[in-house]
Amino acid sequence: MTTQPRPPFGGTHGKILHVDLTSGQLRIETPDDYIYRTLIGGRALIAYLLLRDLPPGTDPLGPENRLIFAPGILQGTHLPGSGRHGVGAKSPLTGALGSSEAGGWWGTEFKGTGFDALVIRGRAAQPVYLWIKDGEVEMRPAEHLWGKETAEVAALLHEELGDHKVRIAQIGIAGENQVRFAAIMHDINRAAGRNGLGAVMGSKNLKAVVVRGTQPPSVVDRKRIVTVARWLGQNYKVDAAWAVKMGTPAGVSSLGLISALPTRNFQHHAFPGREKISGELMHETILKGRDTCMVCPIACKQVVAHEDADEYSLAPVYGGPEYETLAALGSDCGVDNLLAVAKANERCAAYGLDTISAGATIAFVMECVDRGLLTADATGGYLPRWGDARAMLAGVELIARREGFGDKMAEGVARLAADIGNGAEAFALHVKGQELPMHEPRLKAAMGLGYAVAPVGADHMMNIHDTDFASPGYRLQRVNSVYKVGPLPPDDLGEEKMNLFYHEVNWMHALDCCLICMFHPYRYEHVAEALSGATGVEYSIEDVLAVGERAQTLSRLFNYRQGFTAADDRLPGRVMKAFNTGPLAGIEITPASFDWALHRFYELMGWDRETGTPLPERIEALGLTKLLAEMRHRDHVLGLGE
Repeated sequence: MTTQPRPPFGGTHGKILHVDLTSGQLRIETPDDYIYRTLIGGRALIAYLLLRDLPPGTDPLGPENRLIFAPGILQGTHLPGSGRHGVGAKSPLTGALGSSEAGGWWGTEFKGTGFDALVIRGRAAQPVYLWIKDGEVEMRPAEHLWGKETAEVAALLHEELGDHKVRIAQIGIAGENQVRFAAIMHDINRAAGRNGLGAVMGSKNLKAVVVRGTQPPSVVDRKRIVTVARWLGQNYKVDAAWAVKMGTPAGVSSLGLISALPTRNFQHHAFPGREKISGELMHETILKGRDTCMVCPIACKQVVAHEDADEYSLAPVYGGPEYETLAALGSDCGVDNLLAVAKANERCAAYGLDTISAGATIAFVMECVDRGLLTADATGGYLPRWGDARAMLAGVELIARREGFGDKMAEGVARLAADIGNGAEAFALHVKGQELPMHEPRLKAAMGLGYAVAPVGADHMMNIHDTDFASPGYRLQRVNSVYKVGPLPPDDLGEEKMNLFYHEVNWMHALDCCLICMFHPYRYEHVAEALSGATGVEYSIEDVLAVGERAQTLSRLFNYRQGFTAADDRLPGRVMKAFNTGPLAGIEITPASFDWALHRFYELMGWDRETGTPLPERIEALGLTKLLAEMRHRDHVLGLGE
C-alpha cells in the first residue's frame, strides 16, 4: 500500500528549501502543519529556525550563520498589502536577531517557485548567485557581477536569463565589503535595510537570489480573501489618505513643526532648513512619479529624477527618498540640500546600504568632529561638518567602499564610539548596537520603550507610534475591538498606555509574520478573515495577536541564548532628556518612568518582571512548548525547566 503525501497546509507548499553554499547540497524540509498554523511566516518562522539551528556564539559573518528569506502565508494570495517578505539572520551589527522586511514583488515571486522559505548556510568558494525557478535550483557563477551596482546587476541578470520578469534580491558593494549595516536590495530599490543582512549575504559570497515562479500556493476559500480585498478598496483612500496623498516624506514638515524632526544627531529641537528637504518640495520639483508593490493600490513609493551634469543627477531606477532617509541623511546631519539627500539615497540603493544607519553614523562623526574628538590625522582628512552636503555624500562612499576612515564608520556607531573613546559613547545613539530611527522618543514615549525592547535593536516598524493614538481614528477603533482605551497623550507611559503598547506591538509583529504592509488600514478581523480563507483553519482576533506575541517571545529566547539580558533593554540618555525650548520643552522620559514601563511590559508579555525572560507558563499558553521541546536537551536557557 502506498501512502499518499499529505496536502500542504492552505496558503503554503509545505516545503522549506535549505541550501548549503559550501557543499552545494540542497535539502527540502517539510514542516509540520503546526509550524505554519502557529508561526505563519516572517519573523516568527525566522526566529524559530535560528533558535532551532544556530548554536550560541555563532559568528554572524561566519559560514554557519543562516540567511533566511521567509514570506508568510498570505504571499501569493493577491491580498492587497501582501507584497512584503521577511529576511533574517544573526545580525553582524548587533549580534542579536536580525530581522527586516522588504516590499516589491520578490516575496510573491519566490512563493510561486514552490517553496515557503529559503534557508542559506555555508560560504561559496567564489561569488555565486542562486537561480530558483518553479522548484528547480541552480548555483551559478557571479564573478562577473561582483563589484557592480544594483541596477547594472539587474540588467545583466535579466539579459543572462532571458526573462525580464525574474525578481532579484541582491547585495551591492556594501554587502560585498561586509559593512555591518549593509542592506539586501530587492527590485533594485526595495531594501531589507536594517541589521546588516547584506553583510551576511556578502560573507557567504552570495551576490543574488533570483526567482521566477508560476506555482502559487493553493487557497482554501478565496471568497473570504476577496471580501477583505474589497473592503480595502472601499476604505484605503480615507483611512490611508496620508499615504495616498504624499506618503512618508510628509513627515519632514509635520514632525518638524512640533520639534520631532531629529536634528544634528538628536541634539536640537528644530531644523531651520526643513522646508528645503520637505516632501512638499520634492513633489514640486524632482518627483517623477509614484511606484507600488505587488497588489497595492496605495502606491506610496517615491520616484525622483533630475537630469544635470553635476553630481546631483538622479536616476529614477533607484526610486526616491522616504521620510527616514530625508531625516537621517538630511536634518540629522544638518543638511538642507534636497538634491544631495536624494543623491545619497540613490547611492545607498546602488551600493546596498541602510540609509538610517548610514545617516546616523555620519551624523555621529560630524558631532565628534564638532567636539574636537576627531582630527585629520585620525580620519585621513575626512572631517565632515554639520550641513556639509558634499561631506555627507563622501561619507556614504567611504562607508560602502570601506575606504580610509570609512572602514571604521562601516562598523556602526557603537563600535566606532568605543574606538574613539573620550566620552563619545554618550552620544552614540543606538540600542543593542543598532542606530536609532528618525522618530523622537521625547514626542513618542512608548515608541522609545519600543526601541529598547525590540529584539533587533532600535526599530520604528515593530513598534507603536504614540501620535496615532492621541486622537480618535481607525487605529483606536481597531484596538477597541479587543481592548477599550481612549485617546492618550503621546508622552504618556502609564498603565493604559502600556496595555495599548502591548496590544499594538503584538499587532505589528503579527503583520511582520503575515507580511502585510503596515500602511494598509486593516482591522484585526480582516487579517483573521484572510488567514482563515487562505488556510481553511479558523483564526480569531486573539489568534492573530498571539502570532505577534510568539514572534516576540521566540526572538527574546534567541537573543537570550546569544547573551542578551534585560540590561540591554535601554534607551540612550540624550533622547530621554527634555529640550529647553520649542513645543516639546520640558517633556522628558525619566529613568523612573522608563523603568516602571519596561517592567510592566515584561509582566504583560508573561516574562519575568526583573530579568525579562519568558516564563514557562506563558510559553505553554502560546503553544510554543511543542516547538521548543526538541531543543530542551541542548541547553537550559529556554525557560522550559527539566
